[in-house]
Amino acid sequence: MIIIPAIDLKNGKCVRLKQGRMDSSTTFNENPVDQAMKWQDMGAKIIHIVDLDGSIGGLPKNLSLIRSMVTSINVPVELGGGIRNLATVQMYLDAGVNTVILGTIAAKNAELTAEILSKFKENVAIGIDAKGGKVAVEGWTEATSLDAGELGLYYDPFNPAAFIFTDIERDGMMNGPSFLPTRDFARILKTSVILSGGVTTISDVENALELEKDGVTGIIIGRALYEGSIDLKEAIALTE
Repeated sequence: MIIIPAIDLKNGKCVRLKQGRMDSSTTFNENPVDQAMKWQDMGAKIIHIVDLDGSIGGLPKNLSLIRSMVTSINVPVELGGGIRNLATVQMYLDAGVNTVILGTIAAKNAELTAEILSKFKENVAIGIDAKGGKVAVEGWTEATSLDAGELGLYYDPFNPAAFIFTDIERDGMMNGPSFLPTRDFARILKTSVILSGGVTTISDVENALELEKDGVTGIIIGRALYEGSIDLKEAIALTE
């Protein structure tokens, strides 16, 4: 199990949202490069970055900043937000991003997603963001009728690097993650799953560790690290 601190980018700043609502952003650091270096210095083995502006616009919006973040640290970066075509995947991988996360196009364009997975399999994760068990896309602004588990089962045979499963209703709300839905999602898949959304206390981390036997291999933590309800070093120590 690995602890993955999150950095969400909006207008060039490090922010956190509540339930993905862009009008609910709180700025925690004016300098995301410094934030990435801080998480690395505290022991992070990988950092999760989301281009929030890109996720809404469908195009990379913080490329130069992301390049600066990647080149300033020595740990792998996984990146999501606005990655909707092969050229953008290639661009980010060329920029040093280790893993790109496909969300909206995985739900909307299975043919293109399959093509990207076949070309960059080891460097592509599938992000499945669910509300009430149904997948949401376009920066969580658009609901679909797709079942999260069914979408996971569709892409599982393509052997992506991982699935990142986020419960939108828990994300940024500081009220604990959705353990059971994440467990049930992971159990039906061969591919490893990363839990995201709502991790608030060190007890949440301890409970999430119990899901390792079900195929959950990572825990993304955002707001709780910024607000101090979880100490990154303490959380990492629990996994070692």
